[in-house]
Amino acid sequence: MRALITGGAGFIGSHLAERLLNQGWEVSILDDLSTGSMSNIRHLKQDPRFQYVIDTAMNRPLVAEMVDECNIVFHLAAAVGVRLIVESPVRTLHTNVQTTEIVLEAASKKKKKVVITSTSEVYGKSEQVPFREDGDLVIGPPVCGRWSYACSKALDEFLAISYNREKGVPVTIVRLFNTVGPRQTGMYGMVLPRFVAQATRSQPITIYGSGEQTRCFTWVGDVVGALVELATLPAADGLVFNIGSDQEISINGLAQLVKEVTASDSPIQHLSYDQVYGKDFEDMPRRVPDLTRVRSAIGYAPTKKLAEIVEVVADSFASANVHLQEKLTLPVLAVSQPNF
Repeated sequence: MRALITGGAGFIGSHLAERLLNQGWEVSILDDLSTGSMSNIRHLKQDPRFQYVIDTAMNRPLVAEMVDECNIVFHLAAAVGVRLIVESPVRTLHTNVQTTEIVLEAASKKKKKVVITSTSEVYGKSEQVPFREDGDLVIGPPVCGRWSYACSKALDEFLAISYNREKGVPVTIVRLFNTVGPRQTGMYGMVLPRFVAQATRSQPITIYGSGEQTRCFTWVGDVVGALVELATLPAADGLVFNIGSDQEISINGLAQLVKEVTASDSPIQHLSYDQVYGKDFEDMPRRVPDLTRVRSAIGYAPTKKLAEIVEVVADSFASANVHLQEKLTLPVLAVSQPNF
């Protein structure tokens, strides 16, 4: 079996590639490195079953060729992160909708299975907590850039369901809830790696808003395991699945937990949304998934508690810093010189 992962050099994509290779698959990834990184997949490059292409998923002929060569497509390529979404709404809309349409169009020619990764953001301002896959999506006004991402991913879902019903493409949609783990960067607004980085550097841990908003954080290993199982489950075709944890914690509580796990003396600082993202920013007070459907389908259950996840993330930061320091302190003579 060969899988194509768009966005495969990203945080989740690289973990998915690793999981598939460990299970005996052949893996091709396509990534333009706009938010992904070669460092995420460097350890996979020596595997002869692994192939990577640095290009955009908007390259229609290339996508068609790579889809044709695989059995299953995991479409993860997307604009991600609150900061990127707020600052670049045009890029968000174009990237998310156009790449999904290109992938689905290519898959439709030979009815290749496609797993589309969506997001808990599509639930918008819904107050029907916990969120069920068949619940209403309540999107905020278009003047608030935050909702452009939710709207674009909802449109991805409409496209996927339409290709499934009209053209017979086997498609499964997964809505991910705050996936976390090693290799995730806080550069684009992801809260846990940002908190851990600040705590381990004795910098103020900055909370946006009151901190009373709650989230459910999901171990990346649980997410990629569910993706693989749903991809190979015919009964999942044409359905939407929440994947996450249903254990809530406030952002204030997360900051305290990070301080405890890292034994940090960092102070906690609150910043208003206006200070960080500008005016008209809106947030969701709660995001809690109903996991009934995915439990019934594949027996899904989270495997790590949040404190364990924070510890693993903190350890990965420490290892990365040690590796960086080792590189910076290499003696000059150890650096090979070019021959002319």
